[in-house]
Amino acid sequence: MNFAPSPIPTTEPPRDCPRCPRLVGLREELRREHPDWWNAPVPALGDPRAWLCIVGLAPGKHGANRTGRPFTGDYAGDLLFATLAKFGFTRGTYEARPDDGLALDGVIICNSVKCLPPENKPTPEEVRTCRPFLQGQVDILPNARVFVALGQIAHQSAVKVLGGRLPKAKFGHLAEHRLPDGRMLIDSYHCSRYNTNTGRLTAAMFEAVFARALELREAGPSD
Repeated sequence: MNFAPSPIPTTEPPRDCPRCPRLVGLREELRREHPDWWNAPVPALGDPRAWLCIVGLAPGKHGANRTGRPFTGDYAGDLLFATLAKFGFTRGTYEARPDDGLALDGVIICNSVKCLPPENKPTPEEVRTCRPFLQGQVDILPNARVFVALGQIAHQSAVKVLGGRLPKAKFGHLAEHRLPDGRMLIDSYHCSRYNTNTGRLTAAMFEAVFARALELREAGPSD
């Protein structure tokens, strides 16, 4: 399998990042079981000149942890990339593999946690331990003024790396938060199969997030 390189390679953790023992243990187990999978910290995906940054949670076992590309190979990616295509953020066709030729324009995807956590649930300590990588990626994106957080954990990490305060920034679908330097954060329920199957998130609700992001970009900075 051909794996996708990072658009911001200097910000990525090493392939054998040792920071989180529980995640390292799972990674080593999966490398033995599936030696042809990526099984390593998953790099960012997209446009390093992006004005919009999507902050996800963590790689999925059969998605990004297998393919090495965020949201690639699982249901969450089907909905995310279809939505991005609808709003003109993509070139090429998403075919659920890292060598499908898909490219993103104006948007970049970063994760709160770089490695696969057991049951897709990182511990608070693992989220904190990985946050410096998200911080480094946000810091190297000079044009990113609008952020979308997918789920509450991503929301919390995004608020912290953008200099906000969580007591003043409550998570909620389509909630908006102006950060101290004027950057904007929009919250969304995560585009997981569970959320869509239960009706917590519909395609229309998800599209509304990106429609609002475009409105904020067109409005430009305000006092």
